[in-house]
Amino acid sequence: MALTTMDAVPALIVIDLQQGILAAPTAHPAKNIVHNAAELAAAFRGHGLPVVLVTVTGGARGRTDANPNHARPANFSLPPNWADPAPGLDPQPTDHRVAKQRWGAFHDTDLHTYLSECQVTQVVLAGIATSGGVESTARAAHEHGYHVVLATDAMTDSDAEAHNNSVDRVFPRLGETTTTGEIIAMLDKTR
Repeated sequence: MALTTMDAVPALIVIDLQQGILAAPTAHPAKNIVHNAAELAAAFRGHGLPVVLVTVTGGARGRTDANPNHARPANFSLPPNWADPAPGLDPQPTDHRVAKQRWGAFHDTDLHTYLSECQVTQVVLAGIATSGGVESTARAAHEHGYHVVLATDAMTDSDAEAHNNSVDRVFPRLGETTTTGEIIAMLDKTR
């Protein structure tokens, strides 16, 4: 679906494009995803619009029976620089930072409060993993009443089928799917 409009105050939310996650294999080249997300971030910053950089610094303790490889020993700690944003994103002091402990960026964070304070009504999402952090955040954004836009060429997953399922089946029910170029063109046209 093509992008139909940009609200008066949209925000870009970049999910988990961080050094620790970018080291893992992805269905689409991570450097291309970071490049597209960086273009979006530069465009949003250039128009004085909010940019949110989300990083994951932990996870839910829930059961790990289905995949014992996800179980972490009690003394587990993340490697240094794990949660540092990808250098290509060119983080700026004006960017809002969110550190999350769950898949979605809204759960137990200040994201909704920040967006509300900025009078944001539309969110543009990018990041990794399409079927995890991006989809969870998209679902929560939709439930919070935001207009959701998904930059499909600025996201990827470790599993191509999971990525495609989110993009083809889930995202059209939550918002509009489009490309980095279309979003930037719409921003330039409406600002």
